[in-house]
Order: sequence, then structure tokens, then C-alpha cells
Amino acid sequence: MPIDSAKVEDANGKLREPFWKLFADRRLIYIFILGFASGFPWAVIGNAFSVWLSDAGLTRTSIGVLGSVTMIFALNFTWAPLLDRVKLPWLCARFGQRRGWILLAQAGVFLGTLAMAAIDPTVGVTAVALVAAFVVFGAATQDVGIDAYRIETIPASEPRGMAAAAAVTAAGWWTGAGLPGAGAFWLAGTAPGGWSTAFHFLALVMALLVIVTLLFLPEPESDREAQQAADEARVREALSKRRRPGRISTVVAWFTVTAILPFAEFVRRNGIKLTISILGFIVLFKIGEAFMGRMAAVFYRELGFSHQEIALVSGVMGWFTMTLFMLLSGVINVRMGIFKGLLISGVAMALANLVYSVMALVGPNMALFAFAVVADNFTTAFSTVAFVAFISFLTSQVYTASQYAVMASMGNLSRTSLAAASGWMVDMLAGSWAMFFFITTIMVTPSLVLLWWIRHQLYDRLGEVFYARQPG
Repeated sequence: MPIDSAKVEDANGKLREPFWKLFADRRLIYIFILGFASGFPWAVIGNAFSVWLSDAGLTRTSIGVLGSVTMIFALNFTWAPLLDRVKLPWLCARFGQRRGWILLAQAGVFLGTLAMAAIDPTVGVTAVALVAAFVVFGAATQDVGIDAYRIETIPASEPRGMAAAAAVTAAGWWTGAGLPGAGAFWLAGTAPGGWSTAFHFLALVMALLVIVTLLFLPEPESDREAQQAADEARVREALSKRRRPGRISTVVAWFTVTAILPFAEFVRRNGIKLTISILGFIVLFKIGEAFMGRMAAVFYRELGFSHQEIALVSGVMGWFTMTLFMLLSGVINVRMGIFKGLLISGVAMALANLVYSVMALVGPNMALFAFAVVADNFTTAFSTVAFVAFISFLTSQVYTASQYAVMASMGNLSRTSLAAASGWMVDMLAGSWAMFFFITTIMVTPSLVLLWWIRHQLYDRLGEVFYARQPG
């Protein structure tokens, strides 16, 4: 019988379609759109926010502290169980559990962005902090819903599809954070109204995303509710044996399944030691990138680059290379396994930061600026796709929002809360950007040592998805 020439054999002799064919899956279009929506808030409270405050005359330390409102991302696991269990009136009945919550969160991001356009940071920073916190809260809630949507749309039972989804959602994220952010930079430097016009533009983009989610995205199919109901029935039965009153047992059972069981199931499945090690790795892996990323736009401005130059190189060119590298990284990570993807990308991510040290010593040079952005984008894409795939495969299909949010929150801890000290660090180094970027280079080392230490346990847990062949 002839073999389909479009298929290839894996190491076990099984026929598989080439990886590129996975990108023809219609579901990846929905995942890309939601990835865009997930990245978009960072166009509002990321580099644009930092430069907006810098242009208003705020100090580096103040910018770093105000940017710490993004620590809300690290706390979204505390309300993530609600997105698994609570049905919003009308919204969830009309649009489904995942889309209902996503729409509510997107409406919050839209209103917060619109409010930011009306604020003058030179008058006072209290209003800036409150509105930024409102935007971040909506964005953090949106992330919980979007991550659950993606994992339920392409579950772990489709490992190659899930790896492709990790690449596509990451590409969408950087598109949403990059292109609108580049547009905002351009408008801030050229349009009447400056930053106010830029934030109005960003609000318009968010409004379009709400319309797309409302009209075009389907609700994913899942047996999540049936399994959660079965778990709740088991808890009620256990409570009834202890002669608890019916109403109390119902409330306690609902709370247990909503707030306790998702995390207890994760620990039971992985064991306490491996759970602690996994969360430790997640916190430490991107800490250097987080410190660097928080102050990157401020560094560009202090080095002498204009708004338009930042928009062109870091925004437009950065988006193009990042999107290309994200899709390429999906192929690479599937070929070599998540372990090698995390290990190699971690080392490369650290080395890329050294290019910024060179920039600080050389001064404003467009060719070096472009090279630094391309190098940083490749390593960021490589590490992000491996990281997203890693925590996606560790997530239960029953408590998707809760468990993914815990791991994503731990990752956000370094990107948001810990990185709030980035501006202070530059000030303590007397403004030595070269030394600052050198320090960020070595920050990844503890996470890579930890990953090497737990590689065997992770292989036992994830199999060939984690490592193309059993680790030695």
C-alpha cells in the first residue's frame, strides 16, 4: 500500500503529518486572535506606559514603582477558580463560560484605556496608578479566560497541536503587544494631542477586539462541568457521612471543588517536591528578561533614540521578527522536546542581554539597535513557546483556568512584582546601563540548574513531549 508522501515517520515508526500542516487548523485562527487580545494590554501598560511617564518627567525609580501595578497579573490565580465555576448572568448563558468572562474582561480593558487618555501624569500619579491597576485587573482576568479557552480548544490529547497552539498564541501575544504599541509610539511623537491621541487609538483597537470576540469566536467544547459536578457530589457525600446539614454541605462542597480541589489535584498528580520545584523554575526562568524588558524603552530614550525610531525598530521590525521566530520556535521545540528548548533558549536569552550592554557602551547606533532587537526577539520567542507549552501540558483539563493561572502567575511574579526593582537597580548603579544588562544576563542561571535537577521527574510525568528521548 503506498504511503502518503505528505507524512513522515517519527522515532517509533508511526506516521505523522509534517508539523507545518498543523498550522492549517482553523482553531489556530481563534487562538491567534485571542493571543493578540492577551498581548494587547501590554501595549497600554508596557513600554508605552513607561515612556509616557518618562516624557512627563518622572524618575526611573518612580516609573519602576508605578509599573509594579502589573503585579496584579501574579495574583490572578486567586480569582481564576471563579472563571471555571461561576456563570455570569446573561453573558455566560448567551456566549458560553469562556467567552462570557473574556468579554467582561475586555470591556474593562477598553474602559481603562479610554480613561488613561484623559489623564495628565504631571498633575498627579494617584489617578495614573488607579487607572493602570484597573486595566491590569481586566487584562489579568482576560488572560485566565484566554488560556483556558486555548487548552480546551486544543487539549493535551493532541500534543503536536498543543505545541502549535503555544507557538500561535505567543505570536498573537507579541503581535498584540507590538503593533498597537508601535502605533501608539508613532502617534505620541507626531499626532496633535501626543499621548492622549495614542491612548485613544489603543482604546479603538480594544473595541475592535471586543467585537471580534463577540461575533466570530466559538465557545470550546468541554466536559469540564460534568466532571466538576461529579467531584462536588463526592465531596457532598463525604460530608453527609459526617452528618453535616444539607445546605452547609452544599456550600462547603462548592467551595472545596472551586477553590481547593484544583490545587490539591495538581499537587497529588505531581507530588509536593516536584510541585515546589516546578513553581520555583517558573518564577526564576524569565526574571532576567523581565528586568531588562521593564526598562528597555526608557533605555532607548536615554540613549538618544526618538519615538519614531523606537516605533520602527522595536515595534514594527520587532513584531515581524518576533512573529516569524515564534512560529519557527514551535517547530524547533517539537523536534527537540521541551527540555532542550527551555535549556538552550534560557542560555541564549541571557547572552542576548549582553548585546544591550554593548549598546550602552557604544551609544545610539541604529544597526546595533536593530541587531539587539532581532537577537532578543529570537531568544524570547524560543523561550516563550517552550515555556507556554511546558505549563500547558502540566494543566488539568477539568480545572484548566485555575491550574494554568497558578503557573502563569508564578511566571508573572518575576515579570511584574520582582521587576519593579529594575528602575531602582539602574539608579543604584549610578545609571550604568552596561552593568545593569550584564547583571540581567546571569539572573537565569538558578532556573536552569533547577531544570536540570528535575529533568528525570519531568520526563516521567510528560514523556516524549518533554524530551525527544529519555534523558541521561
